[in-house]
Amino acid sequence: MDLSNNTIALILGGGRGTRLFPLTKIRAKPAVPLAGKYRLIDIPISNCINSGLRRVFVLTQFLSVSLHRHLRQTYRFDHFTGGFVELLAAQQTVDAGTEDWYQGTADAVRKNLRYIDQPDIKYVLILSGDQLYRMDFRDMMQTHIDTGADATIAGIPVDRKDAKALGIMQINDDGRVTGFVEKPQTEEDLAKVRMDPAWIDARGIPSNGRDCIASMGLYIFNKEVMVDLLEGNSHEDFGKEVFPGAIDSRKVNVHLFDGYWEDIGTIRAFYEANLSLASKTPPFKLGCASAPIYSRPRFLPPTVMGDNVTIRGSLIADGCHIGSNVTIENSVIGLRTVIGDNVTIKDSVVMGADYTDDGRELDAGQVPTGIGAGSTISGAILDKNSRVGTNVTIVNKKDVVHHGEDDDLQVRDGVCIVIKNGSIPNDFSF
Repeated sequence: MDLSNNTIALILGGGRGTRLFPLTKIRAKPAVPLAGKYRLIDIPISNCINSGLRRVFVLTQFLSVSLHRHLRQTYRFDHFTGGFVELLAAQQTVDAGTEDWYQGTADAVRKNLRYIDQPDIKYVLILSGDQLYRMDFRDMMQTHIDTGADATIAGIPVDRKDAKALGIMQINDDGRVTGFVEKPQTEEDLAKVRMDPAWIDARGIPSNGRDCIASMGLYIFNKEVMVDLLEGNSHEDFGKEVFPGAIDSRKVNVHLFDGYWEDIGTIRAFYEANLSLASKTPPFKLGCASAPIYSRPRFLPPTVMGDNVTIRGSLIADGCHIGSNVTIENSVIGLRTVIGDNVTIKDSVVMGADYTDDGRELDAGQVPTGIGAGSTISGAILDKNSRVGTNVTIVNKKDVVHHGEDDDLQVRDGVCIVIKNGSIPNDFSF
């Protein structure tokens, strides 16, 4: 199935990204680094490219400079293939109702209908910018066409215990969505949307006791239907308003998916997803010849390591310089990371750096970029361009859950975070 001629993708970049703060303190959520060398936005765009879909808009409004730079430097299509990946940031236009910033995902799409409502566009694919998964959207489109749906939503079977954090759908025997409950908290709410596991099994997906179908927040709309659902109302959110409303007035069908899928919109989820990628048997494989994850090409040298370096269950990106007597376990080490001698890093995400201090003159007392000699980092996230001094210990000794608002070292969900460009002085201990 060819999606290149009649389908456009909209990737919703989200708002302020408060659940990912402080990683989103000075960048848009889709621009947050992932797995040492990627960014969150690379996941949905790669899925689009691998599905033959090359007309992509990314909708965002907060701190979009680095995201715009990444898109410009990464996704360029030749004149013969055609296609684009473009950022649609909030802007004022002559159209009524476009004077304010995006009020939500639906409002963001509504204010950009001029770019979507084109004669050659028949279908619109709505994606999230903060999920980790691999999907061929051609399969979902085939489901959409075969069922004659006005809209199709991707759904994934989940256990009852996981349903409380997700939007759960009720589906009839024909695959049509007939009900929806957002984050059901009681048995009474769950009873409204619980499915018979045999229904899931009958569709070629082993239920394994799972009796709920969660919304993945991925939609295909017939263009005219989507335009009609957005015009003439003030709906702000797709998941909470547009989609539930469409269930009653339109034919909405489900496309079942049973691969790895993770919403990494919180610090804890982001941290655990990164570490899972570094495991011996990762639930999501970054390397896949038939459906690779793309990112900006960089011309960096191989990583250099000193003597007696021990690395277990970790991802090490390009351009790093690792000293001697270093131990790295269950961690992600990002691009251009500099690690001094006698350093121990465990269960941590080190995002790397945009530059190194080679040839730079540092100010008096300034800590060099990277992790200084004799330091121990455990259970932490070190954002881009972090400067960690010598003999520093960051292990969250007191199991603090939340700490700091403007500090260079903060704690969210029990995870220590050195913010982007943050500096930790020598001999510091936390």
